Parts: sequence; C-alpha cells; structure tokens
Amino acid sequence: MTWAALHDAAAVVCALAGLPPEMRKPEIRNFPAIMRDTGGWRYDLAKQGVDDLASFMEPGLTALLAVSARGISPMPAAEALWHEFVSTRAALLALIPPLGIKRRA
Repeated sequence: MTWAALHDAAAVVCALAGLPPEMRKPEIRNFPAIMRDTGGWRYDLAKQGVDDLASFMEPGLTALLAVSARGISPMPAAEALWHEFVSTRAALLALIPPLGIKRRA
C-alpha cells in the first residue's frame, strides 16, 4: 500500500514540476509482490528503502503544496523532489533479482 501511495504522491509532484505524467512500467507496479516473493536480504532492503522514500516524499509534498497555496511556483523544488524520487526508486528497482535467481516459494 505504501508503494502505491508513494506513486500517487509522486504523480502530484510530477504535475507540480510541470512534467508529463509517468507511465508506470510492470516492474514498478509489481515491485512489492516481486520483493515479497523474493524474500531474504533483498526484501529487507526494499522494505527499508520504501520507508526511506516515504520519509522524504511526505514532507516534501507537504512543503510543495504549502508553497503553491501561497501563490509561489513550486516548479523548481518539485522538479528536484521528482528527480530524487526517481533516482531512489531506481535504486530500489535494482533489488529485483536477475532472471534465473529463484524466488522464495
């Protein structure tokens, strides 16, 4: 649930940055299930990484909305937050095991 909520928040950040909406690839949509099925150290790192992602997205989005409510353009800050989200998510997606590594049954 956190993963989906993070992507909903990221979509708002993306819009505030003036960027086109992102198409979510299957590995992004299926990441929680893949990590759950994989288990082990990859699952543990993924869980911590999602928590870390949430720890900066929540206050970041709150700040962007507050700035926007004051009539100030949040675009530069939103773009920075968007890029931070994308790079952190890419690091998490790198935890998906390569083909041939068996997942936990």
